Amino acid sequence: MAKKSKSTEETPRETGVLPLDDWILPDPDAPLVALPQREPATTPASLLTNASFVVEEEHREFRVDLFLTLKIDGYSRVFLRRIITEGNVLVDGRPVKPAFRVYPGQRVEIVDLPPPPTDGPVPEAIELDVLFEDESMVAINKPAGMVVHPAKGHWSGTLTSALAHHFQQLSDAGGPTRPGIVHRLDRETSGVILIAKTNEVHFKLCAQFEAREVHKTYVTIVSGKLDRDRDRIVYPIGHHPYQREKMAIRSHHPSAKSAETLFEVVKRFPGYCLLHVFPKTGRTHQIRVHLAHIGCPVLCDRLYAGHAQITRGQLQRRAARGLPPRENDSEILLNRQALHAAKIEFTHPKTGQSLSIEAPLPEDLQRVLEALEAGE
Repeated sequence: MAKKSKSTEETPRETGVLPLDDWILPDPDAPLVALPQREPATTPASLLTNASFVVEEEHREFRVDLFLTLKIDGYSRVFLRRIITEGNVLVDGRPVKPAFRVYPGQRVEIVDLPPPPTDGPVPEAIELDVLFEDESMVAINKPAGMVVHPAKGHWSGTLTSALAHHFQQLSDAGGPTRPGIVHRLDRETSGVILIAKTNEVHFKLCAQFEAREVHKTYVTIVSGKLDRDRDRIVYPIGHHPYQREKMAIRSHHPSAKSAETLFEVVKRFPGYCLLHVFPKTGRTHQIRVHLAHIGCPVLCDRLYAGHAQITRGQLQRRAARGLPPRENDSEILLNRQALHAAKIEFTHPKTGQSLSIEAPLPEDLQRVLEALEAGE
């Protein structure tokens, strides 16, 4: 459940700097479409043909396309950028370009705004484990095996389809196929993920990710032995040179980006370790690549450990230890990577309160730990 502590102040800011890999900012190449059946909390798009807004101090020097994205839900920033380019947006009576920056007291007018597009994720009645919810955001405990947003080979059963069914209002700042999605979790990674209900909250959460003010704690079980109780892994990560679906350590390569991961050993078992992991950057597959690089890959990581499931007998290495087989040795204990997003700490984008939201360890990882504890 969510835990709240003392309030802090936050200054809204434009997220114009290139983001890290695990949060979602507007995609300028995304199709110009939006969610169906949306009832935005700010200005309903369905009621707009002309609109006028006065710029307030909190939006000083925001790009006009970003300003309108925050003011009108139901339209992506890409769609509004087209409207501005076509001359349908005036600032103090004069047409402007999408990159024009607004100042307090200026009046921004929209003329002949078309109705919002209607394509988007197909709502599906998929049960969700809600860890936290208020009028501006939601935190979900994503199960392992669920894809966050539609992609090739995964057009249904996604988190976005479930969100479209359960919530009438979600941000569309990340593009039409990713309503509400601020950051990612891999398909086989379980745990807490944040969802924005409005574009304003989406951008403020993105600003916290960009500034590295969001602190995440992962729980993982790795194969191998570590010679220290805690350490910092700092290696750049880029695309694998031969396998498209993999990432790799790529020092001095143009595609590589700096990456930093901290870990501490919670408990040791023969041939395995239970870790708490704290990623300081948000690169694709970062934890998995870094741990594999130091010789301790995440258990059952198909890409980086070379196996996708493990039985009780294999986990306890009975054959390797010369022990006789047992009846339950063939029982599959885990068939996905042993990685769980256990906790996320951040500042609530509307109230300024510090929040810590936790997702309990799932049953499959608990079974693995119980088997390791039992030994023989």
